[in-house]
Amino acid sequence: MVVVVDGVAASGAYIAALSADHIIAQDTSLVGSIGVLFEYPNFAELLKTIGVQVESIKSSPLKAAPNGFEPTSPAARAAIEAIVLDSFAWFKSLVKERRKLNDAQLAAVDDGRVFTGRQGLGLNLIDSLGNEKTALAWLEKEKKVPASTPVRDVSLEPRFSELSFLHVAAWTFEAVGLGAMARRIEAWSAVQAVERLNLDGLLALWHPPSAD
Repeated sequence: MVVVVDGVAASGAYIAALSADHIIAQDTSLVGSIGVLFEYPNFAELLKTIGVQVESIKSSPLKAAPNGFEPTSPAARAAIEAIVLDSFAWFKSLVKERRKLNDAQLAAVDDGRVFTGRQGLGLNLIDSLGNEKTALAWLEKEKKVPASTPVRDVSLEPRFSELSFLHVAAWTFEAVGLGAMARRIEAWSAVQAVERLNLDGLLALWHPPSAD
């Protein structure tokens, strides 16, 4: 399997790329972002301002913690931090094993930053620079896959479902009787734009609206 990065393969996308036998990226593609992030919105102060209190009955203090309706307790923060650090250790071990890096090479790329394809080649995050034609040539040379093999494109699904924090915001406004505000969030043009967005690395400056 060959992965071709024509835009961005960072964080989770880079984890997916690591499963390939060969990773190809364009010069201005972005790869890396080796790290783990856990973030969530907190509406506690907003709810306090409008006089709304969300009550819950839990089996234990850390059940469903953290959540956006109350301040995050030190215990909840510590529990999430432990998950983040354990996941980070797993991510680094995967990069080290799949890309055959020593400790010094891993330390040079595991601080969460992204790298261009050109940088990633020198850091051994990818195997070569190129595009889909480069991948087909590699498959033919290394794996004896005919270059004439048909290529099938698969369309991306809409991405609004991935923006969970916006769903939480909309649900919160709906719950406190601000349904119009909730619908405005869901119809927000910037949110709709995310569904059309497919970044082109450092060259992602502008995208025209998608055709109907």
